[in-house]
Amino acid sequence: MKVVNAVMPGMAQMAEFFGAPEDGPFVMVNLLKFKARAEYADGSDAHLTGAEAYGRYGEAVSRLVEGRGGKIRYSGAVTGLLLGEVEEMWDAVALAEYPSLQAFQAMALSPEMQAIEHHRKAGLAGQLNIRTKPAAGF
Repeated sequence: MKVVNAVMPGMAQMAEFFGAPEDGPFVMVNLLKFKARAEYADGSDAHLTGAEAYGRYGEAVSRLVEGRGGKIRYSGAVTGLLLGEVEEMWDAVALAEYPSLQAFQAMALSPEMQAIEHHRKAGLAGQLNIRTKPAAGF
């Protein structure tokens, strides 16, 4: 299995993701890898760690998720690996629930998201976003 962290999806990947059929609520699993130091395009806040810069994004995006009817279900540091192998561990995991693909897309493309995206880019070395469908009973 090949694993490649990225900060932004390509156009083809976005088209495939947002072109999927609407099938109700889902949980996005976010595996996050932070830069050692924040890298803002304007050179500001170089004293921050990548995790601190991403934390600014995280606070603001939580409000956006909730404003679209979603909920942050979990956020925490990765502290170990019991099974399997990866070349490099992720630093954190976050689980965000969205009521629909349309709600997620509206949030992702909103002016409010564009206004905070620079914190995400400053802090992230890469990530995986995995859309999951809750099993029956969850």
